[in-house]
Amino acid sequence: MQVLLVEDDQALAEFIGTELQRSGSSCVHCDDGDQAYATALEGAFDVMVVDRMLPGRDGLTLIQDLRRQGLTTPALVLSALGEVDDRVQGLKSGADDYLVKPFAIDELQARLQVLLRRGSAGGNETVTRLQVADLTMDLLQQQVDRGGVSINLQPREYRLLEYLMRHESQVVTRTMLLEHVWGYNFDPQTNVIDVHISRLRQKLDKEFEQPLLHTVRGAGYRLGHGAE
Repeated sequence: MQVLLVEDDQALAEFIGTELQRSGSSCVHCDDGDQAYATALEGAFDVMVVDRMLPGRDGLTLIQDLRRQGLTTPALVLSALGEVDDRVQGLKSGADDYLVKPFAIDELQARLQVLLRRGSAGGNETVTRLQVADLTMDLLQQQVDRGGVSINLQPREYRLLEYLMRHESQVVTRTMLLEHVWGYNFDPQTNVIDVHISRLRQKLDKEFEQPLLHTVRGAGYRLGHGAE
């Protein structure tokens, strides 16, 4: 699950991001509404978690503006404002759910799973299954198969593969992977990507005639059939 987290409280954002990643999700963090607006339109997210009070665009304005652009990604609002009128206003803005602070992280994760399933059932752009050639990923079961053979991935490998599958046949750069899979601004020269790509390639391609994971020299990586 790809989550866009919009929260200006750094400590809370780090806590939520860590817990989401621990459960196997990928989390991209923005700390103001204007940055989040651009990021939401550029990325392919399954769900958004949006704080109500933000620098730049506030959370409700952010959601309204994204809805006007045709973005239907499910959105959950986080807010210390918990009166009925506050919740109604949040839902009228285009949010799909409203969670009052303080909250239990287990409840947040459960609500996100509900939004993910609801969006898929309602014809939303959110999907629960990805496929590239004979490679499939079940996002709900977090299961990966190629040619009917189950592939066992570590959580970070899973998130890396999910991002590559969502960008099938596109060249993704190291910076894109660091920002969207790791969720941090690492040194672009770090070898963490090389290590994980190598491990992932072994698991995806070693036992199959046609390779799927390609290195595009000087540019990045691409998932799909065909040589560079």
